[in-house]
Amino acid sequence: MAKALLGYVGGSDPRLLAEMRRLQQRVQDLESELVRIQEENDALTAAASHESLLESIDVPQAEPALT
Repeated sequence: MAKALLGYVGGSDPRLLAEMRRLQQRVQDLESELVRIQEENDALTAAASHESLLESIDVPQAEPALT
């Protein structure tokens, strides 16, 4: 399969080489997007856990303001 991806099968057809370069660029773009989305997900998860931590504090009623 690697030989087919490198254009070995059938010679070095310029169309195959161009398609291979296009697909390699697409894979790189998708990997970059995956890293960005994972970082965004981690940030959202951290924010959600922080909010749930604040909600877990049990205050039965509001305390009166000091005068």
